[in-house]
Amino acid sequence: MTETATRRPRRQLLPTLGDGTGPVLAVLAVVLVALAFVGPAYSEPAGYLALLKRAAPLMILALGQYFVIVSGGFDLSVGSLVTAEVVIAARLLDGDEAATAWVIPLLLVLGALVGLVNGLITTRLLVPSFIVTLGMLLVLDGAVFLWTGGAPQGALSEAFRVVGREGFEMPLLGQVPWSVLLLAVLVVAAVVFLRGGTGRLLVAVGDNETAVRLGGGGVEGLRTLAFVLSGISAAIAAILLGGFAGVSAQVGDGLEFQVITAVVLGGVVLGGGRGSVVAAVAGALTLEALFSLLNLLGVSGGLESAVQGVIIIAAVAYAAVGRSKFRTRRTA
Repeated sequence: MTETATRRPRRQLLPTLGDGTGPVLAVLAVVLVALAFVGPAYSEPAGYLALLKRAAPLMILALGQYFVIVSGGFDLSVGSLVTAEVVIAARLLDGDEAATAWVIPLLLVLGALVGLVNGLITTRLLVPSFIVTLGMLLVLDGAVFLWTGGAPQGALSEAFRVVGREGFEMPLLGQVPWSVLLLAVLVVAAVVFLRGGTGRLLVAVGDNETAVRLGGGGVEGLRTLAFVLSGISAAIAAILLGGFAGVSAQVGDGLEFQVITAVVLGGVVLGGGRGSVVAAVAGALTLEALFSLLNLLGVSGGLESAVQGVIIIAAVAYAAVGRSKFRTRRTA
């Protein structure tokens, strides 16, 4: 009785912390060491902090995308949502520092609403999430273009840009970006959430929806929650990107494919049920570090899309082989 009780929590934590984390951390370590040899800027902690600052928006998007993918869905709308959020913020703020206090909460609410719409259409109308979020991507892109004419108006306030652009001083490390601190808080919050009952059920939905239903779990509510979390993560990423890069009608272009690549690189299985949130975030950092390495080596930026495609195909093929071996062992 005692032995069973001590083993059970350990098994419940494996999807959160252990599943697939080792391989992506090994790849990340290799890429970071390579950066130290190729780029002089990476001989100091400041170089790696700058990398984390650039990668923070993608890593936060990976948190949200993890929840959707591990529960059995896709969210292709995050890139266009990031663009819409930045454009809306610039238009509403127009450089007004006092407006920052209400614009940031409004952006978070807007992200949650877009996620809620995606989730409700997917779960209540039974439209595949791939189609729903692809449609939302087109809707948001069209709305932004109609509103701006392709040229965003207004300006972000200095207070809005602080989190994405500035930092605080620490001994030995120098200036640590606020975005890195925010990222650390969100990762810890995600791990704690996944250790709880709702988080474990959300992962279980992607693995065995029928079992969750029979156990009394609200499958539709859990999947909708995953989309809401993804929408909120896109809003936070937009705040960081707006502060770091400024206002652009293309700020979120391609992010939806980058974040799916990052999550898959982190070992999260497409179709749901398996994967570590820590590995998903590490996958995003690995992808950003890899692109930085290719840039330092003088490799054409056009190769990034090819690299993402290879990663997705290889990761999905690897997962398929792993599932096939697992079924063979069970039937043997």
